Amino acid sequence: MNSPLASTDTQSPTATVAQTQVFEAPAAADFDAVLKGGAYAILPQFGVIDANGDDAASFLHSQLTNDIQHLDVAGARLAGYCSAKGRLLASFLAWKTGDTIRLLLSKDVQASVQKRLSMFVLRAKAKLTDDSDKLLVVGFAGDVRGALARVFDALPDGVHVKVDDPAGTLIRVPDALGRLRYLWIGPKDAVQAKLASLADVLKPVSPAVWDWLDIRAGEPRITQAVSEQFVPQMVNYDVLGGVNFKKGCYPGQEIVARSQYRGTIKRRTALASVAAGLDAVRAGAELFHSDDSSQPCGMIVNAAAAAEGGVDLLAEIKLAALESGSVHLGATDGPALRILPLPYALPSEV
Repeated sequence: MNSPLASTDTQSPTATVAQTQVFEAPAAADFDAVLKGGAYAILPQFGVIDANGDDAASFLHSQLTNDIQHLDVAGARLAGYCSAKGRLLASFLAWKTGDTIRLLLSKDVQASVQKRLSMFVLRAKAKLTDDSDKLLVVGFAGDVRGALARVFDALPDGVHVKVDDPAGTLIRVPDALGRLRYLWIGPKDAVQAKLASLADVLKPVSPAVWDWLDIRAGEPRITQAVSEQFVPQMVNYDVLGGVNFKKGCYPGQEIVARSQYRGTIKRRTALASVAAGLDAVRAGAELFHSDDSSQPCGMIVNAAAAAEGGVDLLAEIKLAALESGSVHLGATDGPALRILPLPYALPSEV
């Protein structure tokens, strides 16, 4: 039984929708490459923060929602960075490469998050650097194991398992629509050279396809448009393993813990689709229940063009709004959302 959220029924004031990088809808051939074969996408929507120094692990452990102190060299894990009010400023995939702890996050929040984290380093022996320009982030999806075996001597055999190689780090991430997915992060020149050698077996596709696959995997990403809008549980981060409730203090920890252990979680993130154009469906856009035009019942977390047309999205919504009636984009008479099953189970809220 999960006993959580007492106080997350009230959101912070609606944020101004930021100019997060938005890609044009991919060509049908790009979707087909993933769904019927194997493909890769270079992912400029991600940035990388490197943390080095004797105290790098302990410093990040004291700032993020997950256990960074005991991060081993064979694994990666999700983590969040919260404000003092327990609202997510950023979401990360974190891993260790040699003596470096690497944080993958949305590129549009990287500078502000790195600056904020650096303010709290103080006397800790830790240094944060932006290594995005030196690295290439590439996503692989579909029938890709044979191609990746040309580059890596071994492949990760479980979700958030990783391997390191002179060509970089390969991390298995959650499947989407039954297709395997991997992230490869490595030195830009080396990765580009290796990618060229895979051109005969893998098709390059739009980075928007990766955004769509993340949505279908039920994995939210905190971008500038929704920064400081959600307590981790609102975006299912507790279910996805992005919060360690046994670790010590971090910014917002009391609120996150209180949300988990007192009361009932009243808001969660759902997977949905909507028959609308990408220009109308954006992260940060408000959602309304058919029976209440006076206040929003939720907010879009992430959205991307879908293979079958329209837009697929992750939406943070009041659970009560899903029990009856319908949820609409922008207003009670806006396009209706079609709620889809998540690829993982949410705990029963009592």
